[in-house]
Amino acid sequence: MGTDRAPVAEVAGAIGALRKLEPDIELVLVGDQAVVEAELANHPDAPRERLHLHHAPDRVTAADAPASALRRKPESSIVVGLKLVQSGDADAFVSAGSTGAVMATSLFTLRPLPGVDRPAVGTVLPTAGRPCLLLDAGANVDCKPQHLVQFAHLGNIYAQDLLGVERPRVALLNIGEEPEKGDELTVETHRLLAAEAGLDFIGNVEGRDIILGACDVVVADGFVGNVLLKFYESVAEFIIGLLKKELRQAGRDLDLEGVFRVLDYAEYGGAPLLGVGGISVICHGESSPRAIQNALGVAARAVRSNMVKHIARELASPEPSREA
Repeated sequence: MGTDRAPVAEVAGAIGALRKLEPDIELVLVGDQAVVEAELANHPDAPRERLHLHHAPDRVTAADAPASALRRKPESSIVVGLKLVQSGDADAFVSAGSTGAVMATSLFTLRPLPGVDRPAVGTVLPTAGRPCLLLDAGANVDCKPQHLVQFAHLGNIYAQDLLGVERPRVALLNIGEEPEKGDELTVETHRLLAAEAGLDFIGNVEGRDIILGACDVVVADGFVGNVLLKFYESVAEFIIGLLKKELRQAGRDLDLEGVFRVLDYAEYGGAPLLGVGGISVICHGESSPRAIQNALGVAARAVRSNMVKHIARELASPEPSREA
C-alpha cells in the first residue's frame, strides 16, 4: 500500500516478479484485503497459488510522523509486513511507502545486527562500467568516522553477494583524491579505511569519478549520499529530454529507450536497509510495476545469498584495527 497509486503498481509488480523469479518463491501482499482483492481481479491470469494476502487495514501517510508509525499505526501495512519478517513468517519485506517509517520500523522490529551502530541505505548507481553501490543514501545525516567504516563493510558484502563482485573496490566520496582533503569526518575516515582489514580501499573519489566506474562501493554520510542520489536520478531524464527536443526540432528521430533504461532507477529495484537483522527493501513512492518487480528480485537474491548472516559474521568479531 505504499506507492502513489497503491496497490496498482504493487500488484502488477508482484505478478511480474512471480513470472520471472524461481517457481519456489511465494509472495505475501500486505494491505487492505478488499482493496487488494479488487485490484487482483484485474489480473485473472495471476498465479494465485503463489500469492497470499495478509490483511492490514491501515497505512502510513505523508502526514504521519515516521518514527511513530509502530506505536500509532500498528495495523499499517508497513508495521504488519515487517512483523511478518520478525516472526519468521516472511523472509523479506519490500515497500514503496514512507521511507522514514520503513527505516524506523525496521530498526525497532528487526534490530541492528551486532557490530552495526547505524544501519545504512544502499542504492545502486549506474556507471560506464559495472553498477556502483552508494551508502549511506539517506538514513544517517550526522555520522562519525567509525560509522562510515561500517558502511564500507556493509557495502563490501552487498557488492559480493548481490552484485557478484569478488573483490569490490571501496572508495570514500570526497572533494579531492588526496588523503588530507575534505573535512574532519572524511580525513579521519580515510585514515581508518586505509588501515582497515578485509577491504580493497582505493582511496578518495570525486563525484565525477563515480559515473566513470572508478569504484564498486562509494561511502558517504547520509546527507551527502542523498544529495548525490537525487541529482543522479534526475539528471538522466533531464539530459535525454533535451536530446529528444533538439532532435525533434532538427527533424530527426533517435531511439533513446535503451540509454534511458541503463540510467533508470527502476532497473535496479529498491534500496535495502543494510545492517538490520532481516531483509528490508525500500522503493520510491513513484515506483512503477517494473521497479516493484525488480525490488522483489533484489529481496529474493538477498535471501538466497544469506546476506544478513554474511554481514553478521563479518561485523560480529571486529578486527584489531577496527577496535582501535
